[in-house]
Amino acid sequence: MTKDQTILIIDDEPQIRRILHITLEAENFRVIDAGTGREGILLAANHNPALIILDLGLPDGDGTNVLRELRMWSSTPVIILSVRNTEDEIIRALDEGADDYITKPFSPAELTARIKANLRRTQSIEGEHIISNGSITIDLVKHLVSRDDYEIKLTHMEFNLLSLFMNNIGKVLTYNIIFKSLWGTANSESAQSLRVFIGTLRKKIEESPSRPRLIITESGVGYRMKFIEK
Repeated sequence: MTKDQTILIIDDEPQIRRILHITLEAENFRVIDAGTGREGILLAANHNPALIILDLGLPDGDGTNVLRELRMWSSTPVIILSVRNTEDEIIRALDEGADDYITKPFSPAELTARIKANLRRTQSIEGEHIISNGSITIDLVKHLVSRDDYEIKLTHMEFNLLSLFMNNIGKVLTYNIIFKSLWGTANSESAQSLRVFIGTLRKKIEESPSRPRLIITESGVGYRMKFIEK
């Protein structure tokens, strides 16, 4: 990563900010930080960071409100880093526009990997219609999918689901987000239908469907496509 990629940390714990400074600067990121939500919003507006790490428990208000305000004018990736670990809290933040969610205590290596995955997604060429991840390649225009250069036949719904994941590599997609993308809304049959489609898609794109490496289940929350080096 280049030094001009700025990471903004919004967290009221000085110790957490110090750890993140050390971790991220070792990866050649430029790091700026704020201890309050208001200061964080001002820094985001003035510095245009490549990515924001946001705590939910801030001294001047809930971090979800900061996220909501950011999403009014910014599409910068936001990773929530919080001690709150209930499914409801995680889903709420992701549905409000967060790109990922990591609970404290956290692994610096895992956080760095999530940051890089989100940056790869946002830095992809605008309008790109051929996307690759590991051995999988999708052509969004020709509706072609291949694995190790061999074409895979997908149903219409499987293709739409894979397209959603490939366009959001590294991002946690809640059930609600997936339902709205595939069906426009959620109903009593949506959850079961989604499990079926995930299962059939995994059988076609995963080397070991019972131990998936590409489409990862985020228990109680949704799914995430993991970035895989080819």
